[in-house]
Amino acid sequence: MVAGRPVLELLRDYEQRSLAHVAGSPLLAGGREGWRGLSYRIGQHDLVSSFDEVVEILGVPALTPIPGSQPWLLGLANVRGNLLPVADLKLFLEGQRSVAGERQRMLVMNQPGGEVAILIDELYGQRSFEDDQRVDVAAEGRYGHFIDRAYGQEGRSWSVFSLERLARTPEFRNAAA
Repeated sequence: MVAGRPVLELLRDYEQRSLAHVAGSPLLAGGREGWRGLSYRIGQHDLVSSFDEVVEILGVPALTPIPGSQPWLLGLANVRGNLLPVADLKLFLEGQRSVAGERQRMLVMNQPGGEVAILIDELYGQRSFEDDQRVDVAAEGRYGHFIDRAYGQEGRSWSVFSLERLARTPEFRNAAA
């Protein structure tokens, strides 16, 4: 008994109050609408992708090279007994290899036929944007094919990078050299 009430009754009461409380998005407070995603950096590009497109975030494990593959396909990683292809997204998009560092991570994404991981230089985390923060898209080079909108926040421009569009790109899907 706690404060004269059986513990089970207190737990049921707590459960009912928790289920009755539905927390809304902070963007919707006051009727505002917006967009949320996972922010990261590749080279000098601040990017953000939809949570729906990211399956998992991992550190970079040891990789086994794949003979006869494109240079941007770094190899296979053994992740919990599953072989996962790992692509250097900076090398694919810019032609320059990512520099290994302690902030480097892998974003695991779905593509037809299974999952694939892409290297990113740094993970920033979750970002929320309001519609009135939209700015002109300034995507250059190959990035332009995967970016259709951007947001300005804290003096930076965050380009929305479509991992789904990347996964459908024939060149990315055909990693054989």
